[in-house]
Amino acid sequence: MELSVVIVSYNVCALLRQALQSLVVAATGTVNEVIVVDNNSADNSAAMVREEFPSVRLIISSTNEGYPAACNKGIAVSSGEYILILNPDTIVSPDALLNALIFMKLNPDAGAAGAHMTDGTGRFLQESRRGFPSPITSLFRFTGLGKLFPRSPFFNAYYLGNPPEEETCRADILTGAFMLLRREVLDKTGPFDTGYFMYGEDIDLSWRIRKAGYYNYYLHNVRITHFKGASSSQDKVAAMNHFYDAMNIFAGKHLKRVWHLPVRIAVALLRTLSLARLRSDRMIKSGICR
Repeated sequence: MELSVVIVSYNVCALLRQALQSLVVAATGTVNEVIVVDNNSADNSAAMVREEFPSVRLIISSTNEGYPAACNKGIAVSSGEYILILNPDTIVSPDALLNALIFMKLNPDAGAAGAHMTDGTGRFLQESRRGFPSPITSLFRFTGLGKLFPRSPFFNAYYLGNPPEEETCRADILTGAFMLLRREVLDKTGPFDTGYFMYGEDIDLSWRIRKAGYYNYYLHNVRITHFKGASSSQDKVAAMNHFYDAMNIFAGKHLKRVWHLPVRIAVALLRTLSLARLRSDRMIKSGICR
């Protein structure tokens, strides 16, 4: 098997249908399998896949185990030389898979490859390629200095602001919305860390691929549309807590011990501010605060 596509879905039936429809076209010319892991959706997603895409291998979880655990379920039953982790809220361009596979075959140092992502309005998504989230680069990102100097390799190292988006380049971190993995590399690094529930697992795996001696590549000619946050928007408070929990997990695993306490303090502050902002927005929308 050349390619296994693993999609984890949670209550995004319409978007999942759209993603699978785009895959049918994009996968033409490849020997492939598509695996959908449904994380206990309540919106008829599993029935839709079963009825409309009978060739897709469907795994139904009885509970929502989190994104990385569900991804690992799909990876465990896959057989492809390459494994594509793909979000259900994406549309894959017709030539994306072929372009990505050609690149991987021509570049044996590539452990993983990511895509040029745009949102539903066509705006380029900076998280298509990122640098290692060190305390300094993260500080510049959260204080807004990266936005003030978007092309600076120093101030915007978090989003690799220096290389143009129309240029293929190496990147420390790729996003799990589209992550094409070489199986032999995944066998060395291990799959996603299930200590994460949602967010951070792609950063963690990307960095483990780098530490294993391989490179991650951002591919400018592999295009997808990513309708961000379809699952996380269903419970914004929980999603926000998972986001900040992921920062602490990553710091504990990959940063020097001297940074552990400062990072935890910074994360606690950011979490408090973000949750307060979210509650304020909700009050304004509900008409309680005017």
